[in-house]
Amino acid sequence: MQKISVLFVCLGNICRSPAAEAIFISLLERKRLTDGFIIDSAGTGSWHIGKKADSRMRIAAERRDINILSRARQITSKDFDKFNYILAMDDSNFRNIQDLKNRTASTDFASIKKIQDFRSVFNEQEVPDPYFGGDEGFDYVLDILEDSVNGFLESIS
Repeated sequence: MQKISVLFVCLGNICRSPAAEAIFISLLERKRLTDGFIIDSAGTGSWHIGKKADSRMRIAAERRDINILSRARQITSKDFDKFNYILAMDDSNFRNIQDLKNRTASTDFASIKKIQDFRSVFNEQEVPDPYFGGDEGFDYVLDILEDSVNGFLESIS
């Protein structure tokens, strides 16, 4: 059986997308589905390559028993061949991913969506970037991502 591959993408890959990756992994572990998936995250920007997720996001996630272990990387044209689904956190990153896709020679394009297309509880059209805000913003983003990630898994199950 072929594994389903999912890439979560935000701007710097230190807040939203690594949180979405960790939440999705945690959800898959609870449902004993991890063997059927390849999960990763990336940023459209290159500022934080190699760095851990923002400490505020890691702390907020740890309070929910979610461990963010990934290191930041930038999305590349190879990701369109590697992943079945590429899920953007907001409109700007969605456009940046589309622009990269249009410049790539790949013939097997991933399905590119906004993570908020799968929400069921929150009315947010985008996952807000908590980077410049207070601690409560990180908790709110985790709430939104838990909702959307659950919806995404339901949509592909």
